[in-house]
Amino acid sequence: MAPDARDPVVHDPIALLAETGATGADATTIVTHGAVIVLDGDRAWKLKRPVAYRYMDFSTADRRRHALQEELRLNRRTAPHLYRAVHAITRGADGTAILDGPGEPVDWVLEMTRFPDDALLARHADRGRLDDSLMTALAGQIVSLHHDAEVSADTAGAARLLDVVVGNRESMARYPEILDPARADELTDRLTTLIEARSALLDERAAAGRVRHGHGDLHLNNIALLDGVPVPFDCLEFDPEYAIADVLYDLAFTLMDLWGRGMRHEANVLANAYLDDSPDDESGFGLLPLMVAVRATVRAHVLAAAGDAGAARRYLELALTVVEPAPPLLVAIGGGSGTGKSTLARKLGGDCGAAPGARILRSDVLRKRLAGVSTLTRLPTTAYSSSMSALVYRELERLAGRDLADGMSVIADAVFGTADEQAAIRAQALAVGAQWRGIWLALPLDQRIARIAGRGPDASDATADVARAQDLSIAPPADGWTHLVADDDAVRAATALI
Repeated sequence: MAPDARDPVVHDPIALLAETGATGADATTIVTHGAVIVLDGDRAWKLKRPVAYRYMDFSTADRRRHALQEELRLNRRTAPHLYRAVHAITRGADGTAILDGPGEPVDWVLEMTRFPDDALLARHADRGRLDDSLMTALAGQIVSLHHDAEVSADTAGAARLLDVVVGNRESMARYPEILDPARADELTDRLTTLIEARSALLDERAAAGRVRHGHGDLHLNNIALLDGVPVPFDCLEFDPEYAIADVLYDLAFTLMDLWGRGMRHEANVLANAYLDDSPDDESGFGLLPLMVAVRATVRAHVLAAAGDAGAARRYLELALTVVEPAPPLLVAIGGGSGTGKSTLARKLGGDCGAAPGARILRSDVLRKRLAGVSTLTRLPTTAYSSSMSALVYRELERLAGRDLADGMSVIADAVFGTADEQAAIRAQALAVGAQWRGIWLALPLDQRIARIAGRGPDASDATADVARAQDLSIAPPADGWTHLVADDDAVRAATALI
């Protein structure tokens, strides 16, 4: 759609900005379907292009002003140091364009702080630099965004997601030469069936306030690593309906981007760190394959619209693959403190089951959750009483059983030092017909103590005295478990088991 003929800004917005003197001859320009970003020195200047599409209308200066002001407001939630101000572009008495001058604005521009191009997480991903600590930190940023985000009054969670699926099918239908209509129909049918099956949970989550005004466009090119902190920016601002969604659907964009790049481990670390920090979303783990698939479908038709046929088809196939049923697997990893249970669980997580891999249920994390404290808060010894430990194991078993029943894989990370605990966790797999693997890690006491002493901040409160006490109290499983020495070969041996 062409710009509104009544709007005075029908000329080049880049030239208009340069006329103000805000940018010079050495500026670099990036043009997207809806915006122009001019990079100059330590500043980035963003103008909306005077265009209108079915889903986005910037055809008048007033609409562009509103969109930029919303962009400023919403992105300051996560990146206040990047988003500086919205400026009016006016004309002086001599007709020259001026920033924030007197008179009627002819256009508007958003001033931002520029960051290095290689700060984008997409660049870090391309270079293999997304480590576990970075994924954990990113999860914390996203949890914080969602915690503070405005809650939607809409309680129709299933209908909201179904609307996206229906809209995606209409968008895919515009490109039959790129996106095979039969495959698109197959995908839509699968997604619709999954939404119908999970409608009660989707609606329950909406009623519980888990549908919020999130980021809306949370892929790796919209997250920058600044001073060691992953910072989401450039959220979707032009229509709140596109950004209001279940918070797990917001997270699913990042998970989909990672999974689509073959970075299954990183996606699994991110998903588990998010759920560890956001107990209110624990029940939604089984929804993630559905939500990742819907996000991949969006990417498919957007790429088709851009003419990238190969990538569009890959994302359509990714969406179909993600919703293929995967037999649920329960892996229990037991052994004394310092044997590397959590390290092994994290290594295995991305290779187990449906996207985004296994839910890693760690007794140390659940103990802190039940105590109502943060993961890194050290608990008093009273929190490790036999009665409290029994509650922790019951909760671990409950969550494992629910996720397995939802068709998801689970890794249970705990000492499992008694025959009853070992039998109870195995029973969760048997109850739903899931596959079962028990792995018992062993290591000499002096090496376990050395590992405990060398730990950084961690959910475990274990000390050398705890390790010594465990040597006297825990009973290794007699059968049904694979016993491994907790050395460098343990990961390879465990991987072969799953």
